[in-house]
Amino acid sequence: MVVERVLVVDDNPENRALVAATLDDEGIGYTLARDGHEALAAAAQTRFDCILLDVRMPGLDGVAVCARIRALPDGDRVAILFVTAQREVATFDRALAAGGDDFVTKPFRPDELIVRIQTATRLRRMSAVNQVLANELRHQRDELRRLQLQKEQLSQFLVHDLKNPVNSILLQAQRVLRHTGADERSRDAAGKIESESRALLRMITNLLDLGKAEEGLLAPARTTVDLPALVTSVIGELEPRAAGAGVTLVTEVSAVGAELDLDLVRRVIANLLDNAIAHAPEGSTVTLSLETRGGTLRLRITDRGEGVPEHRREQVFDRFVSDRTTLTNRGLGLAFCRVAVEAHGGKIWIEDAAPGAVFCVDLP
Repeated sequence: MVVERVLVVDDNPENRALVAATLDDEGIGYTLARDGHEALAAAAQTRFDCILLDVRMPGLDGVAVCARIRALPDGDRVAILFVTAQREVATFDRALAAGGDDFVTKPFRPDELIVRIQTATRLRRMSAVNQVLANELRHQRDELRRLQLQKEQLSQFLVHDLKNPVNSILLQAQRVLRHTGADERSRDAAGKIESESRALLRMITNLLDLGKAEEGLLAPARTTVDLPALVTSVIGELEPRAAGAGVTLVTEVSAVGAELDLDLVRRVIANLLDNAIAHAPEGSTVTLSLETRGGTLRLRITDRGEGVPEHRREQVFDRFVSDRTTLTNRGLGLAFCRVAVEAHGGKIWIEDAAPGAVFCVDLP
């Protein structure tokens, strides 16, 4: 499907530049508009195949612009896509009610945006030939998208509501551990409760941060981090889990300090260690090494498990990939690690330990 001309409407110059670069790469012509009034003027003068509309704009928002464009002569011919950071179902429904063809959330992948433009344009052209079929396809797609947004909202509500009771369980377990009169059996049970509560809290926080990353809101709060102290703390947290699995944790730390987000990096290390422990054979070791190379901090976590086939090494960082052959923990930990590392401007990858896997992180 050939798309020749697109109108890009966004009050943010960086967003306009990103979309323009994406269209340039595909050889698609475009016009840029800074607000709703410029968009209406351009739509009245030029025949566009597709219009990309931001929802929130000063003066005249995207929903109002969409409704006015649909009222123009031939206004029902052009495909209109809303491109927005708002992920609420109510916003989605407003956009569709105004005549929008699709709803793309920021940040988006350039290849995804192009496919969505082509699909919306194709559906809009189909409407002129077979209105019933085009409407049925559009309705099915919109229902799937609405369900996706509802699922995201439900996840956000759940993780917020779960944090308080999990924190309460953690505190009660710590009270038992601090109590000098507790017997050994009670202390052992409290230690396991504390370890599992910390793991659950990490999963909940991972979900929150994955949601932030999708909205472009995950920004590291950098402070000077004492790296040996950080590693010692994380190892202490995960040693009960390692002992239960019959795995020994070994550290090799030569790095001293770095400017990092303490909480994000702490959870990256904890998630990678937890993943390694889950896949390390009983009686083996998991090694954490941390060193500086020039201006880069290099973290390596090595286990002696099954390893990760080369063709699966990118997939393990996707959400909810959880089969044993992909070496992920619960399908969220490694996905969080990638977004947290990339938020720092770093990179994460997997190497072969022969046997086992090495999860590598570089942080500037």
